[in-house]
Amino acid sequence: MNADGKEGKPEMMCGIEIHQQLDTHKLFCNCRSELSEEGFGGIYRRLRPTTSEMGEIDRAALAQFRRGYGYVYQSCPCETCLVELDEEPPHEVNAEAMETALIFSELIGASVIDEVEFMRKIVVDGSNTSGFQRTSLVAVDGSVEAVGRRIGILSVCLEEDACRKIEADADTVTWRTDRLGIPLIEVATAPDMRTPEEVMEVASRIGSLLRATKRVKRGLGTIREDLNISIPEGARIEIKGVQELRLLPLFVENEVKRQKMLVRVRGILRERGTAPASGEIVDVTKVFDGCASKVISGALKSGGKVLAARLPGFAGVMNGDNGTLRLGAEMAGYARTAGVKGIFHSDELVGGAYGIDPAYVEKLAAFLYPDGRGANDAFVICAAPQKKAERAVSLAVGRANAALDGVPEETRDPLPDGTTRYSRPLPGAARMYPETDVPPTPIAPERLARIRANLPELPEVAEKRLVSKYGISPQQAAQIVRGGRDDLFAEIADGFGLTAVAATTFQNTFQELEHEGIDTDAFTHEMLYGVFRALKEGKFAKEAVPALLREMAAGTPWTPPSRSSGCPQSTKARRRRSSPRSWTSAPTT
Repeated sequence: MNADGKEGKPEMMCGIEIHQQLDTHKLFCNCRSELSEEGFGGIYRRLRPTTSEMGEIDRAALAQFRRGYGYVYQSCPCETCLVELDEEPPHEVNAEAMETALIFSELIGASVIDEVEFMRKIVVDGSNTSGFQRTSLVAVDGSVEAVGRRIGILSVCLEEDACRKIEADADTVTWRTDRLGIPLIEVATAPDMRTPEEVMEVASRIGSLLRATKRVKRGLGTIREDLNISIPEGARIEIKGVQELRLLPLFVENEVKRQKMLVRVRGILRERGTAPASGEIVDVTKVFDGCASKVISGALKSGGKVLAARLPGFAGVMNGDNGTLRLGAEMAGYARTAGVKGIFHSDELVGGAYGIDPAYVEKLAAFLYPDGRGANDAFVICAAPQKKAERAVSLAVGRANAALDGVPEETRDPLPDGTTRYSRPLPGAARMYPETDVPPTPIAPERLARIRANLPELPEVAEKRLVSKYGISPQQAAQIVRGGRDDLFAEIADGFGLTAVAATTFQNTFQELEHEGIDTDAFTHEMLYGVFRALKEGKFAKEAVPALLREMAAGTPWTPPSRSSGCPQSTKARRRRSSPRSWTSAPTT
């Protein structure tokens, strides 16, 4: 059945992977799981892909390696140690993080693995100092009730989070290692969602179950969703790292439109009988002598070249039909991974676009097609340093040729407006190999029996309890539980008698603040408890609570007490951390 209740293929299929940070110490050391305002030092590394246990190199890792970046890693006292820098083996797996993964697995009725084994997932984009991410399969074959039916949960994994990207230039990316090693639960659903709205509802349900464990972090960036979307005649596309729940439907809608456009482009090219372009790269620098275009003149002044390639049969699909055909944008996304700002293609070089006079376009067409340019013949050019331009043109032609087969599998990055951009090829199976530094964790039946006997309340049970005990509306109870604040609400209601004010704040006031762009998840338990304690003490009127929360969002006077970390480390590690600004290292691989 499709979304309209009729027989036939659904318009789309979508599965999601939810990555939720846990509120524990780090997964493989005792450093605290907090982010730092400042990073120190700069350890430089370059990373190379390795073969997996299958003896193959992953295509996504290889594509990232070919970009040629070097990576600088900043460290943070109390949040990082030698484990994060891959200079010391991982310590024992954090027991609380493992327990949380098991609790969640039991909440969704999944089958827990008898012995949890960590694997190394090859990642050479610099986000992990070691060139891999440690991940383990904890449970399989669970489900959640949402959108009026059961949604399958394929797997529950426990893994470590990655570094934070701080800045990047043409050749180097700077990362901060404070986030590296924070425990994550990864929840992967089956491709059971059929509409954009279902995607958001399922993600919300899984998020509420994660918060029911009372052991997850809150705030922007602590939970991220990856979307796996496909349509009939399309391909699986992964949109990686969406942080705002409300934007999930928009990303899904736009990806469905993009794939439909590419399916249409394929049909047009096949109808024309278009053959794959040869990919021959031609130096056309002399054609542009005296060209006033800032892009071209700037590249030539810095010693660059203008290179081009023919695209017979591709005219009109790179930017045609009033902008509804956008193969050119896809080609540009691939070309930018070579380190160039962009490319030009013949569909857009009309009427003096980008400062290129039409006379130069005609001259270039005659140069590339000396026997005459056909109505459907096109070309692509790039002005940049020669090696980068060669790779950019080659990638653009390769992407154009891929359009003959339809939608290529790939990973895409989310943008703030709900659109995406090309990141890298979709990873395959050739990116995993065993982790030899972390011993397996047996899961005893007695441990699971104890967890099952003490499972936290399901969200719907907690909602009914709040309604029954405190007399609030079902809508207020649902909002409080969905936000994971039922324990805090009970403390305020029982301790201060401010039931109505707290319910109104957590529902109506928080909705208003979120519409204003304020991240209400950033308000900690301690901060909000302090607000209602001060209200009970008569320090301000209840009408002032919204204004006070806005002030707190800008810079709150209530801050939670600092927590000591005391990560056990070697004498050498402690000596280095006592003077973090002096950390240096020779390049390593």
